[in-house]
Amino acid sequence: MEAKELIKYLKNLGIDVHTTTKARGHHGFFLKNRIDISKNLPEYKKVPTLIHEFAHYVHSKIEPDMPKTGGSLEVLFKTSNPTIQTELLKVTHFVDENSLCKNLEQHKSLIKTKIKEQENIIKVDYPQFMRSKRFKEFEKYIKKSDAKYLLKYDRVKLIRGFWKKNSRIYTIDTIEKDFPDMPKAFAAYIRLRSYQKKQSRISAKINKNKKYYTKPTELFARFIEGLYLDKEYAQELAPTSIKIFRELLNEGYYKDLTTLCRTYLHI
Repeated sequence: MEAKELIKYLKNLGIDVHTTTKARGHHGFFLKNRIDISKNLPEYKKVPTLIHEFAHYVHSKIEPDMPKTGGSLEVLFKTSNPTIQTELLKVTHFVDENSLCKNLEQHKSLIKTKIKEQENIIKVDYPQFMRSKRFKEFEKYIKKSDAKYLLKYDRVKLIRGFWKKNSRIYTIDTIEKDFPDMPKAFAAYIRLRSYQKKQSRISAKINKNKKYYTKPTELFARFIEGLYLDKEYAQELAPTSIKIFRELLNEGYYKDLTTLCRTYLHI
């Protein structure tokens, strides 16, 4: 199926389709009666993206408040069977490997190792050190040092003097050079705190991504997209879901999606 053919079909349904925008920085997006796909998309991604966004359009017809609520699998499949979510998540992982957050998880694991390395350095001089407890010796030392600013920022520029001519730049990477008298354990603690902040940011991003990918409307859209990309494999991953989907499709529950599935997806 060519993108032009699908676009013509969507426009005949009264959907406003745009292919010359950046789609708000995404592959595509759906809003009200409009579908945009990015002008930067390679040809092979255009049809799957259009199908994905069309699934959102159909979903919005079933659940008008979907854009705000994210929808409900119970409404989409007329069942509260928890297997549906499990299966659709498998299809999502197949359709979009970014949903697995592999790079973020690897980065998080690396940061975790670096935190442990800094902790080991600290324990050489302070064997009783615990990350969960106050490091009183460090706190006493840092009060009189400009290094205290590195507890909040990895790079700081301190400007002193009326004419602002006296300035110093401190960074996490140059602690030993900037503060030659600082004990090694204290430099390690500053770096440990920096890595902990990075770990928190990565964890927050992972949670945000997982929340996005597990939204019912996103699970449903990638399910339909998966049926286009590899129908047999998608059915293998989600046998219960496809059975219920077919039954509802035959009933006309998915409205305009029926023609698309019959004509283009051969379901």
